[in-house]
Amino acid sequence: MRKSANLVSIMLVVLLLAAPSLAGDNLVQSVLDGCDRELKTYCKDVTPGEGRLLACLYAHGDKLSGQCEYALYDAAVQLERAVAALSYLVNECRDDLDALCSGVPAGQGRLLKCLEENDAKVSGRCKQAVKEVVKQ
Repeated sequence: MRKSANLVSIMLVVLLLAAPSLAGDNLVQSVLDGCDRELKTYCKDVTPGEGRLLACLYAHGDKLSGQCEYALYDAAVQLERAVAALSYLVNECRDDLDALCSGVPAGQGRLLKCLEENDAKVSGRCKQAVKEVVKQ
């Protein structure tokens, strides 16, 4: 059971490290800090990027400290929440995004800025979702 929980955590953290802007740089840093000993011991010769550090941690999963396992689990939980919040926001604002921001490329907060610039035209449903998710 513990091994499968590690696998789930590590796979979710792959997404985290692939999209740090979604979950926040501090979350990535907490994983790096929590697994510092393991990274220095088992993964010191691994070039960071493209999931290589996570693959290394996975390869040494039976040797991970409780601190590292917790950091991975915590990151996975937080990432899952962030993905759920983003999914909720997109579902609530889909029509507004299509109508008002269809020509705006996603990324770097451009879609949120578009919604803010078109505030008078944005549906109440979308405004509420933005309030709940973004302005916490």
